[in-house]
Amino acid sequence: MFKGRHFDRSVILLCIRWYLAYNLSLRNLEEMMAERGISVDHATIHRWVIRYSPELLQRFNTRKRVVTRKWHIDETYIKVKGRWMYLYRAIDSNGDTVEFWFSERRNLTAAKQFLRNALKRHGRPERIVIDGSQTNREAILSCDTADRLQDKSGCKLKPIRIRQSQYLNNRIEQDHRAVKRRVRPMLGFKSADSARVILGGIELIHMMRKQQAKYACSQQLPLAKHFDLLAA
Repeated sequence: MFKGRHFDRSVILLCIRWYLAYNLSLRNLEEMMAERGISVDHATIHRWVIRYSPELLQRFNTRKRVVTRKWHIDETYIKVKGRWMYLYRAIDSNGDTVEFWFSERRNLTAAKQFLRNALKRHGRPERIVIDGSQTNREAILSCDTADRLQDKSGCKLKPIRIRQSQYLNNRIEQDHRAVKRRVRPMLGFKSADSARVILGGIELIHMMRKQQAKYACSQQLPLAKHFDLLAA
């Protein structure tokens, strides 16, 4: 994974983990590494985050434990180049992250793409809780209908139950906070592409803290151990 890199694997993983997990700027990390006798430019750390975060996330997803069949879905605002964009998110009845999807627009097309990704990766839920959004309701109905029409199992699939309740969806509103807490000090992203990658890394950290990996079911693993196992 780190073949040909000038810096040691442990230094790269440390910088990526600290940047994604804590309220540190790239220049903060540059100074902190210098105090440890390691001369690394903040731009290099940024390249590491962009290069390795997607691969670490992909490896984690292959080892992620199964989610329940009751989901909560919502989207939250993310500022990119002074403009609001959107992060679609879903959690299950245990609070585990089901799926997330970054979109430059908040519309039916984006909501359907997010749901298709979630259904493809995790299968069909029994119930989805949303707030008063009619767009999300239409997206669920559309994706559910398409999924049932394409099913070749021979079994008659039950429609996904939709529950619209602002109160019941407070669970995911609270879950947004962990992501927003890390995003806020960044003062907005410079591009949609970097936002997509870094948000994926932040979501990765959030899932690690929830101990969503199969190998963490019986123990509370620290973030450093998660990173070591994924990069091995």
